[in-house]
Amino acid sequence: MVKQEVELRRREVTVDDALPATLPPLLKRLYLQRGVCDAAELERGAKNLLPYQSLSGIENAVELLHQALLDGRRIMVVGDFDADGATSTALTVMALRSMGGGNVQYLVPNRFEDGYGLSPEVVEQARARGAAMILTVDNGISSHAGVDFAHQHGIPVLITDHHLPGETLPAAEAIVNPNLPDCNFPSRALAGVGVAFYLMLALRAHLRTQGWFGTTRTEPNLAEMLDLVALGTVADVVPLDVNNRILVWQGLSRIRAGKCRPGIRALLEIANRDARQLAASDLGFALGPRLNAAGRLDDMSVGVALLMTDDLSQARMLASELDALNQTRKEIEQGMQSEALALCQALEREQSDLPLGLAFYHPEWHQGVVGILASRLKERFHRPVIAFAPAGDGTLKGSGRSIAGLHLRDALERLDTLNPGLMMKFGGHAMAAGLSLETARYEEFRQRFADLVGEWLDGESLQGIIWSDGALQPQEFSLQTAEMLREAGPWGQAFPEPAFDGKFKLLQQRLVGERHLKVMVEPLDGGPLIDGIAFNVDTTLWPDSSIRQVELAYKLDINEYRGNRSVQLIIDHIWPLN
Repeated sequence: MVKQEVELRRREVTVDDALPATLPPLLKRLYLQRGVCDAAELERGAKNLLPYQSLSGIENAVELLHQALLDGRRIMVVGDFDADGATSTALTVMALRSMGGGNVQYLVPNRFEDGYGLSPEVVEQARARGAAMILTVDNGISSHAGVDFAHQHGIPVLITDHHLPGETLPAAEAIVNPNLPDCNFPSRALAGVGVAFYLMLALRAHLRTQGWFGTTRTEPNLAEMLDLVALGTVADVVPLDVNNRILVWQGLSRIRAGKCRPGIRALLEIANRDARQLAASDLGFALGPRLNAAGRLDDMSVGVALLMTDDLSQARMLASELDALNQTRKEIEQGMQSEALALCQALEREQSDLPLGLAFYHPEWHQGVVGILASRLKERFHRPVIAFAPAGDGTLKGSGRSIAGLHLRDALERLDTLNPGLMMKFGGHAMAAGLSLETARYEEFRQRFADLVGEWLDGESLQGIIWSDGALQPQEFSLQTAEMLREAGPWGQAFPEPAFDGKFKLLQQRLVGERHLKVMVEPLDGGPLIDGIAFNVDTTLWPDSSIRQVELAYKLDINEYRGNRSVQLIIDHIWPLN
């Protein structure tokens, strides 16, 4: 079975050093390596958030909402079935209700019955529930047919989204999206929940000028919803630019202080995470997948209900339901991975080298899990991967993940130009995309996709790269350093968590939990004995008692066990040296 080669590279400083001299040298190095050249980029106070006024269309959107509130019209918030969509929906519904919206409801499309976005079928459901206005969150920018259908029935539509628009925009009454060509908002990296939050800020400011709040109506504190903004932003893996880092930090700070929604508290409990020590990565790897499991396997309305409830007991019950769904998702995914690897082996028997672009399909795969499968296979083979599952009507739904160097949506657009009608529809971003096609055309798609990616990429692009911030000094293997790094974030997409490399004596090694390698190491040049763990190692290679020295790529972490805290290495890759 082909496995990608992994190369270690060190980040270099790419900007001039204009950071405060008072910063610890290690932190200064890390920030400079991430392109931070101004102390203002490190500010995390809410007062440093970009103002909403430069979001195009926001004044029109606010006027529409104000009039709907005045008229008492039923506003139907239509979300998406992922964590960003769930947090966007919960935030928008609660914010509108807190500002006097007595007739605000929500509707989350079912992945399996309704498909993505504001489709005519979803509009019909909203109409049946008495919607007099539709407000989309985290979707809608490509929903031309849905908007037109809503207009046929006299329902105005306000779209808030962050996905890339196509050549034409839906004929909605208002659109708020930082990625519109004419939008001057300085950050195009807002998640759907970030756009929703900004719209609610703008609406509150407008209502304030209208004398809306007073003795009979209290002005809400929207900062109380920043925990939802942080969760949706991190879970959607949008770039953590300066503005997003402020949003995430403010939300993290509220969660750490115990001021979060009961639903987030319940998710933390079931994921066995200490709120006081929470990091952004916990939102992405512990809370996000449990929330996403509802939309992947069942109905995201469960996730929205969890985020909106004020009852901790109910939150715990719903969190348990999501946790069970996530366990089921893991089991389904493991089975699909095994089948995909068998398909890879069959492919390798047919030809000596795997194609540079891989597509997989199995008639029994689950369409809610193909995105995760594509991501896992991309990580394993370091190639663009699209995985398909049957949609039940003679068509396939596919989800793709790409690597640096290949813009997946652009590749699909080129494929569509060269082969009109091959795909029924497609959309997405540089690193992720979705599409659908007729089952009968899968083999043709697989070959065309492989050919196109083979033209766009070369073998060097398939080199797996682990980026390091360099070596740590012996005295830096300390709790103080680990705590400093944790507090220096939030780290995430496009602002990666600090990672280091070094050579060590391998003193102890054993498997725990079947596939995780627990080690004790000592820096070759001297230093403390340190515990480390490498997750999901190849058990045909590890443990190996003949290996006494290793080179590690790792992150510095804090292990907390029965009240004791110690430094621990989270090992990303391990290379034998002897």
